[in-house]
Amino acid sequence: MNTKAAEELPAVSVIMPVLNEERHLRTAVRRILDQEYPGPIEVVIALGPSTDRTAEIAAELVAEDPRVRTVQNPTGRTPAGLNAAIRGSRHPIVVRVDGHGLLTPGYIITAVRLLGDMDAANVGGIMHAEGETEWENAVAAAMTSKIGVGNAAFHTGGLAGPADTVYLGVFRREVLEKLGGYNEEFIRAQDWELNYRIRQDGGLVWFTPQLKVTYRPRPSVRALAKQYKDYGRWRRVVTRYHRGSVNLRYLAPPAALAALLLGLVLGIAVHPAFLAVPGAYLLGIVGGAVVEGRGLSFKAKALLPVALATMHLSWGFGFLTSPRSLARRVIASVGPSSRDVLSRTS
Repeated sequence: MNTKAAEELPAVSVIMPVLNEERHLRTAVRRILDQEYPGPIEVVIALGPSTDRTAEIAAELVAEDPRVRTVQNPTGRTPAGLNAAIRGSRHPIVVRVDGHGLLTPGYIITAVRLLGDMDAANVGGIMHAEGETEWENAVAAAMTSKIGVGNAAFHTGGLAGPADTVYLGVFRREVLEKLGGYNEEFIRAQDWELNYRIRQDGGLVWFTPQLKVTYRPRPSVRALAKQYKDYGRWRRVVTRYHRGSVNLRYLAPPAALAALLLGLVLGIAVHPAFLAVPGAYLLGIVGGAVVEGRGLSFKAKALLPVALATMHLSWGFGFLTSPRSLARRVIASVGPSSRDVLSRTS
């Protein structure tokens, strides 16, 4: 691309909150720096208090490339890290990437062009899960299937168009500054919550399958269960914080869990016929695994029902047990003004 075309493209800040990401950080940053984007680009890594070699690797990356620098995120919480990185960055376009997310070729230039073409506040695409172990391959299949995550386009794909939310996101800085960035009370679901505020403010959130970020799934059943329990827990907080934001897709996992527990209790205490409910669920996820597991190894296929059940039931458990006190704390929190949130020094 010629110099004139490069000058017409806005400068880009890529923000990345990291905590214990030694396994993927170097590759994630390399994927950013290898983007064929002719405009100026910087990478700002918000360092949480990692217990592995993440900080060392980040220091090496800073030493190797002047486009990379770090800011501190003492709490280690994702939304605080995102805001710290935004404050520490300087360009008009802000691209969010996670420490275990790998940008596909052309991601940034496509997103920047779509921001302009669609006059959007935020654009994003697909969370393209790919595993490196048999278990992670099973989780990846679950996370990219409708039986695993419903009809969420940013998981399963779909037509380009306006969306409630997208994976990660590429933003106009003025939108983030106007809305005060990420709500730091939301340990999880901060993307959904921010996109809700963008839409309430009249901004367009645009989904396109042209944009893909390779995502590395959690490496164990325990880690996946915690992840999805937290998803459910914080999605319930969002529905209490933003009344009217709930939809049927978010109610499916808690409804399934409640039906399973009720079927088990009544099947044991009243009549075995009620065991048909958990039996039907088991058959459903096994049958779904047969369909969605095409192309997987035998071991990954065998693990797929476990991954599906872990995601469904952990999400449902988190949603049903999310305490009202948590939502009240978020609602009652009185922080600095929107302008101050993104202007404080990191």
